Amino acid sequence: MATSSLSTALTSGTRFDPRVSQPPRHTKLRLLDCRSIFSGAPIAPTDRHGDRLRPGRTKPEGPCPSVEISPADGVKRRAVSWPGTTAEIVQATSSGRIEYRSHAHVHLLVLCERGARREGETYIEGLPRSTLRDVTRKLTFVPAGHEYCDWHEPRTAARMVFFYFDPATLPVPATSDEHEVSLAPRLFFEDAALFATAQKLTALIEGPASDDCSYLEALGRVLAHELMRVNQGSTPGKHAVRGGLAAWQQRTVTAYIEEHLSEAVPLAQLAGLVSLSTYHFCRAFKQSFGLPPHRYHTSRRIERAKALLAKPVFSVTDIGLTLGFSETSSFTAAFRKATGLTPTAYHRSLA
Repeated sequence: MATSSLSTALTSGTRFDPRVSQPPRHTKLRLLDCRSIFSGAPIAPTDRHGDRLRPGRTKPEGPCPSVEISPADGVKRRAVSWPGTTAEIVQATSSGRIEYRSHAHVHLLVLCERGARREGETYIEGLPRSTLRDVTRKLTFVPAGHEYCDWHEPRTAARMVFFYFDPATLPVPATSDEHEVSLAPRLFFEDAALFATAQKLTALIEGPASDDCSYLEALGRVLAHELMRVNQGSTPGKHAVRGGLAAWQQRTVTAYIEEHLSEAVPLAQLAGLVSLSTYHFCRAFKQSFGLPPHRYHTSRRIERAKALLAKPVFSVTDIGLTLGFSETSSFTAAFRKATGLTPTAYHRSLA
């Protein structure tokens, strides 16, 4: 995957053809002064030493950071731009409430390297709101034109990386028409390959080899391809398999449930993800999995609870709260109904 992606060239409005050799390009890497982005002044490009560029010199070719953060002095921001893409590293420095907002014409990928919140809520236009407490190693994708809002009172200092993509420079799958590619919003999901590439790119930006612009741009292309791969996995087909959900529908729904185990997932939301009515979705889901959606969701919660109970560092109360049960008693009742044992008895049986 990485080898083929590194050899690609992303050109605006042009589909990549692996049969045609691509001439080498020289990337101009620029650091961006994030302090002036939302102060009403135009963004000021700087060189690697933080000095502002003289008039007439080349400006960054990537999109400007579009996430507004309030209070502005509650975080440290550092953005690096190259053709078609900008990466912005954001480190929280305040223990108070911090808000993030964006509604822009660029795609936004959010990498949360670490972060746990006492209180908070995240919203992407088109998806249910999430109050997930621990968002460490989670990814969020906001397509161009979608509203993104997040607020939290941090329990630990959050560190995030925002990747901004110019829609015109994203690779178009060979099986798709570039005018028909539609990217779906995703909130707090996990993908090992995408996360690893984003983290490697972040480390390169912060490391001593950050002057290697060709390598940085190549990794940026890999990240773009990984993003499109994830999106293809959730791209709707035209018809469902008779009597059950199509393979893409099963992947979409189960991935969404896994990503939101600790939350109440509305049936209408699941049906909407796969373009079915609530009635037909329930019938097709049961045909595919042998359980109604609600019972499947509960069963996945119990399986996750079993895995957590195998680790002695977690208490029964903590596990119940992590999985969205408001009371230890309700968690215990659900666990006993599914397994015949209380969580404590199950934990002891593993000793």
